Amino acid sequence: MTRIAAQPQYVWFDLGNGRKVFRRLSLPVVGRSDLPCPMVISDGIEPTESMADGQVYTSKTALRRTYRADGNPQGREYVEVGNDQRPHEQKRGNVVRDQRKSSEIIQKAMATADRSEGTQV
Repeated sequence: MTRIAAQPQYVWFDLGNGRKVFRRLSLPVVGRSDLPCPMVISDGIEPTESMADGQVYTSKTALRRTYRADGNPQGREYVEVGNDQRPHEQKRGNVVRDQRKSSEIIQKAMATADRSEGTQV
C-alpha cells in the first residue's frame, strides 16, 4: 500500500494581541507503517556459542546471563562487545580522581570564562 503525501495546509492563527499570523498547520504524527501492529524486538537469535561456558544459546537473555559472574563456571564478569554494545550498562571499575589536578582544570576553565576567552561574539 502506498501513501500519498498530503499538501501542507496553512491557516491564520490569532495571537490574542490584535495580531494574526499565517502558519503551517501541524498534522498529527501517524504510525511508521501501514501495518496495524507495534515494532517488536524478539529475544530469539541464531544459535550462538557462549564464550563463557561453551554452550549454544538461541535466547539473548540466556546468553547474556552467562556473562554475569553468577552464570558461568569461572565466576567472572564478562562484557559483551560488538555491534550491540550497551555502554550505559557497562561497569567502569574503580576510577581514582586526582583532586588537585581536577581543581586546577576547573580553576583554569573559570578564569578563561571570566576573561571571555574562547567565546565567539
